[in-house]
Amino acid sequence: MRLLIAGAMKGPLAQATKIAIERGASVLNAESVDQALSVLRSKGADLVIIDVALSVRELVGALEAERIRTPVAACGTGTDARAAVAAIQAGAREYIPLPPDPEMIAAVLEAVSRDTRAFVFRDPAMERVVKLADQVARSEASILITGESGVGKEVIARHVHARSGRKDKPFISVNCAAIPDALLESELFGHEKGAFTGAVARRIGKFEEASGGTLLLDEISEMDVRLQAKLLRALQERVIDRVGGGKPVPVDIRVIATSNRNLAEEVRKGTFREDLLYRLNVVNLKVPPLRERTQDILELANHFVRKYADVNGVPARPLSPDARRALLANPWRGNVRELENAVHRAVLLAVGEEIGVDAILTPEGEAFGHAPRDPAARALETAEATSRALVGRTVADVERELILDTLDHCLGNRTHAAKILGISIRTLRNKLNEYSAEGIPIPAPGESRVAGL
Repeated sequence: MRLLIAGAMKGPLAQATKIAIERGASVLNAESVDQALSVLRSKGADLVIIDVALSVRELVGALEAERIRTPVAACGTGTDARAAVAAIQAGAREYIPLPPDPEMIAAVLEAVSRDTRAFVFRDPAMERVVKLADQVARSEASILITGESGVGKEVIARHVHARSGRKDKPFISVNCAAIPDALLESELFGHEKGAFTGAVARRIGKFEEASGGTLLLDEISEMDVRLQAKLLRALQERVIDRVGGGKPVPVDIRVIATSNRNLAEEVRKGTFREDLLYRLNVVNLKVPPLRERTQDILELANHFVRKYADVNGVPARPLSPDARRALLANPWRGNVRELENAVHRAVLLAVGEEIGVDAILTPEGEAFGHAPRDPAARALETAEATSRALVGRTVADVERELILDTLDHCLGNRTHAAKILGISIRTLRNKLNEYSAEGIPIPAPGESRVAGL
């Protein structure tokens, strides 16, 4: 567990540091938000604990703007209730009152260390997958986990890591589908200061952050073919090149990849490298959809009932017989993710001593989240929703929002934003000058409107 404590290292905060070290954490300290960000860029961390004497909102906003997904807990004098509320509202996951309680520090560290998504199964189909995962976990082999969206591929990946020789080292996850191609290279391999406009400091990538541990490349089929070549080199030679870097950087990681597509078919289409598939697919764990492991449905549903009753502070009511039948009858096209959402909603809507079928079903009489059976109907619904979102707005409004949102995503980097938008840098600058003249704030390189930096 790599812990970063942000604040003046004295008094109760020094006590908290000592407790964390005694509980097995590797602790770094930063005196300010800027120093904390510098540490996270260069070394990474599994958890940040920040003194409320610093700006929790500034830190959380900066992490979101730079797509650093490290959880944040706040700490402060136990009697200051307003500071605790403000910290949670600013985005802190937990509030730790000071002076520190050793058991609370231990609980927070344990909560971050363990997988927050419970690994619950009973069906023999899933048991076979888990047995194979356990069998290969201690090896160093790359693993490809396949299956439909929502089946729990990342949960399996975390299970493998937890049973590997790397379990005490970082587990770092990157969603390749959620990051534009123009930014993914820097996200994976890092960049040097000055590598491009807006690169105001060196930033290590996920490969270096995962050093000694496991790197999960989620939905790897969405990665651009050009970047796949660099990934293949990293896997073969165990070195990476930072963007703008002058020398290779050695890395020691195990790579696990996931995909909800048939990668062999993607190879035939020319959108995925065959040599990379061979390198990743040393072991294939195929996770069956929920409809093919029906014995897991009620096991998972009961787990989610307990989980969301506890989260929302309501009684953990049992599922009624009719509710159980409704759950078993649903095809769960969204798999475990859809089931979890349905049960969460049912926990909130339930009245009486049981969770009845009325809490499970929508007014249309279908299980919550049940997707239309007809693919054409799903496409029509999506098109209608998109159209409704655009009606009443001018082309200029939509264009302005698209340009500024893209610029935010690129942290003010004009060159990258223009590339993603498919326009020239000159056209982008002209548009930004127009918006600035209208009084609209424009992020400078390295900044974001969202974070207000």
